[in-house]
Amino acid sequence: MPIDGYGVLKGAVADRRIETTDTPHYQIHLKAGETDFRCAVNIRSQTSPPDLLYLAVDDFRHPVTDAVAGLADGFTALDSKPGGAALDFVRANLFDRAAMRPAPTSLPGPDNDLGEFLDHHVQKALSDPDARVFAFGQRWGPEDKRDKIFGFAPGNGVHDIHMNQGNTGRFTADDGVWQDGGLLIRLSSGRWIALFLAFGSQSWHTDDTTGHTIPDTGEPGPAPGPGSPDSLVRIVGALVNPVGPAPEHETVTLLNASPGRIVLDGWSIADRLKNRLPLSGTVEPGAALAVPLAPPVQLGNGGGAITLLNADGLKVDGVAYTREQASREGWTLVF
Repeated sequence: MPIDGYGVLKGAVADRRIETTDTPHYQIHLKAGETDFRCAVNIRSQTSPPDLLYLAVDDFRHPVTDAVAGLADGFTALDSKPGGAALDFVRANLFDRAAMRPAPTSLPGPDNDLGEFLDHHVQKALSDPDARVFAFGQRWGPEDKRDKIFGFAPGNGVHDIHMNQGNTGRFTADDGVWQDGGLLIRLSSGRWIALFLAFGSQSWHTDDTTGHTIPDTGEPGPAPGPGSPDSLVRIVGALVNPVGPAPEHETVTLLNASPGRIVLDGWSIADRLKNRLPLSGTVEPGAALAVPLAPPVQLGNGGGAITLLNADGLKVDGVAYTREQASREGWTLVF
């Protein structure tokens, strides 16, 4: 079954520590008013390969930032469904999986392992009194004892701050959709930083209901493997806010990046709420196709996501855009 108690913790950084025990974690002490929390971030996998996949986005722009910015400090439970603040590495188009890199748990020297990579960004929040960290994951506590790392009482916090689907072995019990973990940092300047972690053994094509791995869809890891549909066709543009009153004539522009002709029969485009528009026809190698959108698919001007699915329902490509990007009427967004 999916993880229990999924949500997001918002707080100010009070302390942090790189823990190098048998189960290494990067530990963050957050304060939400008078309440203390610990965020336990895995920096080593219990399965092979041991190194986690890591991505830092130094200027993160995605509709989820608007969804969480106004939350009160403290833990907020989230519904595991599209259109809200819940994270899903596969379906929310938060980042390009190919941008993730394996990060070693611990190496001699400065700034060269996962704990130090995380610390580089969390220190920015520690030195900025008005900064806030948003930790997505599973809640634990309050416990009838002191926290084992920072000593505050009662023990209280969030863990599973990583991808929580496409698992292997005993960890498949934690699979689910719209329940992935991550760290967002909002600095006082208004800039957002996003930190994402996944295990190298996890699959990037998962069932839309269970979050379990869909077999034979390519190898796990950051780079799509043989048999994966990833990026055969790319979403390169979208007219989200056309000139004129509703109903607007929105379009999504596709580019066939592969060396072969792509038959689109059975493919579909999905919006942020996962409404789907069936596609048909063909796209020649290197050719672009502007697809007119029609209900039920809508690209909201308040920010959204666009996903391209093949005839098997597997994600081929996905992008996201913010309210600010959609504000210019008549302009095509370029991805």
